[in-house]
Amino acid sequence: MARPATGKTPNRNVRVPDALWEAAKERAASEGRTVTDVIVSALHRYVSAPRAERDGQPPAS
Repeated sequence: MARPATGKTPNRNVRVPDALWEAAKERAASEGRTVTDVIVSALHRYVSAPRAERDGQPPAS
């Protein structure tokens, strides 16, 4: 998918419990990262993992 002409990715809205959001902000800040960076990294891992791993199933042998 092509990048938007502005060079910015579109904003997304998600609902996250306050305690989880605050913990994520604190940890990300301690690592010199943003919550956006953490979320994008997690989504990359999620879509790259085999489906069985994502669904909590043991990998097929």
